[in-house]
Amino acid sequence: MFSPELTLDARDILDLCRKQGLKLATAESCTGGLITALLTSIAGSSDVVERGFVTYSNEAKTEMLGVAAAKIAANGAVSEIVARAMAEGALAASRAKVAVSVTGVAGPGGGSRQKPVGLVHIACAQVGLPTLHQRHEFGDLGRDDIRRRAVHAALALVREQITGAGLLG
Repeated sequence: MFSPELTLDARDILDLCRKQGLKLATAESCTGGLITALLTSIAGSSDVVERGFVTYSNEAKTEMLGVAAAKIAANGAVSEIVARAMAEGALAASRAKVAVSVTGVAGPGGGSRQKPVGLVHIACAQVGLPTLHQRHEFGDLGRDDIRRRAVHAALALVREQITGAGLLG
């Protein structure tokens, strides 16, 4: 179902979380649960994966993660502010110590000049550390490819957060 490369990335994240005693939560919009599905496709992942939130609608982001409706109205769901709020909300609404969020425009429609198809915001929050954020413009590569790239980038950001690589640069 998932590429060997993505599965290796997921195994790496699970191992890193185990070594640090971290539980992980996900807050996904445009990836629709793919990160959680990838992680949980690996046997034994239940000792790391605490829960996953699929918050595709703005109402779900507000109701499940506590993202302020005013933030969504002012910035749009596909924004750095909302991605950060989603990750931080997933921490607050779970027993996890690290959480990753993804929000973006996977297409084929729905893009604009300011927020084109392929724009994805990813954030990773960890208890006691600053929340990391990345903006990706993957381009209009097709829905599946954008979502796959977003999953890969999200796992890389989790790795950066839990290894401290983001604090070194």
